[in-house]
Amino acid sequence: MDKYFEMIRMRFLMMLAYRTDYYTGILIYSINIGAYYFLWNAIYGEKSSIEGLTSVQMTTYVAIAWMARAFYFNNIDREIALEIKEGKVAIELIRPYNYLGMKTMQGLGEGIFRFFFFSIPGMILVALIFPIQVPHNPASWGLFGISLLLSFVINTQINLLTGITAFFFYNNAGLIRAKRVIIDLFSGLLLPISFYPFWAQDIMKYLPFQGISYIPSMIFTNGFSGSEIIYALLQQSIWVLILLVPIRLLWAAAKKQLTIQGG
Repeated sequence: MDKYFEMIRMRFLMMLAYRTDYYTGILIYSINIGAYYFLWNAIYGEKSSIEGLTSVQMTTYVAIAWMARAFYFNNIDREIALEIKEGKVAIELIRPYNYLGMKTMQGLGEGIFRFFFFSIPGMILVALIFPIQVPHNPASWGLFGISLLLSFVINTQINLLTGITAFFFYNNAGLIRAKRVIIDLFSGLLLPISFYPFWAQDIMKYLPFQGISYIPSMIFTNGFSGSEIIYALLQQSIWVLILLVPIRLLWAAAKKQLTIQGG
């Protein structure tokens, strides 16, 4: 495990060298949250709540959803595709570690950096500008932390699946872009799942995307009750286990399919 912890540390230090980019990113995210704040204020108007969420809860939902995205977001799918194109993956595969495990740890190192240098400062800045409702119960923070970690795992697993497709398609840039749009749309980042039509909600129940943004954001905003939180965390955990199956199958097929284009 020492080598994987070292990968986390190295990626954290690498991101630290470019931390100025994230300070500007905080400003950009804050502007984005501000735009959503005024949009939702106009939508709510005189209404006290919509779909069980008050205007303050909605503002909190938007803020925490975007700041949580800074933690679970990573580009390991693009990195895998680039290493395949350049032929570097052949060297990586003969090194004494699991390639996908190494990529996951690198994504975690990036996520930890973003959490401390992006999410926390960004949330503080947003809370000073907009009305944010922060949980006062320590248990809510703990459950949110567990859910956020599971959201990182689910998003990373989907990125691994997308990155592995480069072994077969060689150029999966279009698929990566489509994946990002689908996640932003169906994860609840742009719009809470409860705001979708009932038929769309029924479909999304059978997809892993809501475990990325919607569930942790709803836990943070107290949008879920006690039993709903347990069910939501169980749902996330099940998807973590389910996604392991296609990853293992696709990875086994990919190693047999490997063709080096560069190097």
